Parts: sequence; structure tokens; C-alpha cells
Amino acid sequence: MIDLGKTLISQDVIEKQFVCNLTKCKGACCIEGDLGAPLDKDELQILEDIYPIVKPYLRKEGIEAIEDQGVWILDDYQEFSTPLINNKECAYVVYDENNTLKCAIELAHKEGKTDFKKPISCHLYPIRLSNLKEYVAVNYDKWDICSDACTLGKELQVPVYQFLKEPLIRKFGKNWFDELTLFVQSQSNSSST
Repeated sequence: MIDLGKTLISQDVIEKQFVCNLTKCKGACCIEGDLGAPLDKDELQILEDIYPIVKPYLRKEGIEAIEDQGVWILDDYQEFSTPLINNKECAYVVYDENNTLKCAIELAHKEGKTDFKKPISCHLYPIRLSNLKEYVAVNYDKWDICSDACTLGKELQVPVYQFLKEPLIRKFGKNWFDELTLFVQSQSNSSST
């Protein structure tokens, strides 16, 4: 583990390689699993506020799930998360012309309708965060559905933390990311001497 500020970063975050390969996985992380996307407490009001903006991008089933359950829910583990359609796919999921899953929130963001890109847990994936007593654990979440992303990451030689530069800066700030990059570079320099 790397101790950086108030975070504990798994070595896998810097050693594993990863680049999302949507043409292969079709966005399976949005429908696999048994819970919705984890939400930070400060994202709850944002989802409330932007729902009228995002609603036109949603499928009928997504609108029904959200209007039945709410724009966010308290899940089985008493954590905040996105609601699901039929206990399977995230209510904010839509399909494009290639049957690839997309996030309706992100589509609204790309069209300049909202400043909120998508929940940070989605933006950070395959990194998962866990709140500890005094730290936030930053871990790489290995999942079989992302095997094509691991293969592409190895081909392109892109470490997880570099692939996720934008969301890591969004969550922890540019200084934190720069410190992590310096640490990785110093570790690389010391191992090559």
C-alpha cells in the first residue's frame, strides 16, 4: 500500500494496466452485479437537482424505476446507490445504436446540459474507494467482465492510475495526482538502478 495524504493506494493501481474497451464489453459494468453504482453523500442532492435534465435521455424502464424508487436509494448494505431496473441494470443506463450501454447522466453532460459528469464511483471504475477510520482506501477491482480492458491496457501499456487520471483528479485533486505520479516515477527510477 502507498500512503499518500489521507489515502492508502493499492500497488495494483500503479502496477496493473487497464483501458476500457467498450466495443468488447458493451458497458457490462452498468448491468452486472446485484447493486447500483455507489454514491457519495454529496451526490444525492445533485441527482435530485439534475433529474429533470437527465429524464429526457432515459429509457421508459429507467424513468419508471427512478419514479418508483427515487433518484437514489439506500441499498442492502445501508449505502447510497443508484436504483436498478428489475434488480439488474442501473436505472440511468441507455443503449446506443450498437447496443452498447451508456450513462444518461453522462450524455446530458456531453451535451452541456449539466456540469455533473456521472457518479464518481462510475467515473473511477475499476478503482473502488473504501472509507476507513482516517483514510480512504484506493483499490483496483479486478472483474472478469473487464478482461478485454486489461488486455487492451497491456497492449497500450497504460497503468490503471494513468487511465483514470481525470476522475482521480476530480476526486482527490491535481496535487494528489501529481504526488502519486512522482512516487511512481521515483519507484521506477530506483528499481532500474
